[in-house]
Amino acid sequence: MKKISISDCTLNQTSSENLVTFREKTGIARGLDALGADAIELAPIRSRREDTIVYKTIAAAVKNASIRIPAGLDAESAAAAWDSVKEAKSPCLQVIVPTSTVQMEYLCHVKGTKMLGLIEKLCTECRKLCGTVEFVACDASRADREFLSEACRKAEECGVSYITVCDDAGVMLPSEFGEMVSDIRKVCSVPLYVKTSDAVSMAAACAVAAIKAGADGVKTSLEDGCLSVEVLADIIKARGEDLGISCGLAMTEIHSRMNDIRSGQTPAAGMGSEPGEPVGAMKLEPDSTVRDITEASRKLGYELSEEDNGLVFEEFRRVSSKKPYMGAKELEAIIASTAMQVPSTYHLDSYVSNSGNVITAMANVTLVKDGEKLSGVSTGDGPIDASFLAIEQIIGHHYELDDFQIQAVTQGREAMGSALVKLRSDGKLYSGNGISMDIIGASIRAYLNALNKIVYEEN
Repeated sequence: MKKISISDCTLNQTSSENLVTFREKTGIARGLDALGADAIELAPIRSRREDTIVYKTIAAAVKNASIRIPAGLDAESAAAAWDSVKEAKSPCLQVIVPTSTVQMEYLCHVKGTKMLGLIEKLCTECRKLCGTVEFVACDASRADREFLSEACRKAEECGVSYITVCDDAGVMLPSEFGEMVSDIRKVCSVPLYVKTSDAVSMAAACAVAAIKAGADGVKTSLEDGCLSVEVLADIIKARGEDLGISCGLAMTEIHSRMNDIRSGQTPAAGMGSEPGEPVGAMKLEPDSTVRDITEASRKLGYELSEEDNGLVFEEFRRVSSKKPYMGAKELEAIIASTAMQVPSTYHLDSYVSNSGNVITAMANVTLVKDGEKLSGVSTGDGPIDASFLAIEQIIGHHYELDDFQIQAVTQGREAMGSALVKLRSDGKLYSGNGISMDIIGASIRAYLNALNKIVYEEN
């Protein structure tokens, strides 16, 4: 029976930029790894500092699956991608290029002959860095079949380990997709993956046709518009024996665990079966040293820089001054809100809020910018709304609040509050996380976290 490999590209989907926290990204990667995915694909590096830290942490946390990352279109991008995943158990660089005429000219401004040269150059460069390279033919369903075959053959000659053909437009019928895979299989001997689109609800049927035609692997995603891992698992469970195929997914656990995986709420490294419950009952006291906090972060699977370890320690000291001890959940919340942040333009100095059922909520917020204290006072529909309006008064600008979430990190009267704020500026989404012993303080810190990202990028 042939084993079909599963490569999940959730973290490389456009909308996955909304997976804004460190914890969510690593949680999804860990969850997919525990579920039995053979490969987990990351998004291209956009922010060198932030993405490198996130990806190094994911690389350390994933114990079984291959970690695959786009190498970009030049040597510098490839080197940056390799640096972020080279410590993974099974790293892989992806050479991802368009293969249809329209996409080659629109995205890369080249025609077929020059694209073959670019494919050869990129595959060769990536092979120098990494022993495992995947060639991904985007928009293959609209490519000239002869050119597509030549591109795949050229990539294999350069030593790639895998080839993937994609129906990004979702225009192929299952029989047509199977025929394309069969043509590629005639000229290539390395494992062949397929990525199908569900634009017209035929992703699953096209994947089955591809498997029948000789495909060795299928790409899945938790995002809409792609073949979901649950659907693929159901197909293999129901008809795998008839098709002569199997996979390494934990079939009995998929449906019960997918909601947790989608939200990133999966057990961290060194944790028990219940999310956030440490095996050894992690207990961090207020007098814990920076070495203690660094080691605790590492046990949770986070590989932070020396600078970020220092920031996490400072935030730990601030929060722990009001608590007798902290556990794993609280430390993860601190890491998510503190590590990998841009330099802060605005710092929170103090805030006062008043609210009740017989008065209008009011907030007085004082921020520090370049050593100068700036204060704003505003009323609002509740103390949090008033606080956000006070901040807008200080900065003199209104940003669209796209999303706002609050939750308790732990239970009990001394629970630490966590807030998520998403601000939209010029159509782009910026997210911020904040933690505090009170939810108003956590919300203000989350707003400032997102605001500082906007200011940093604009400058």
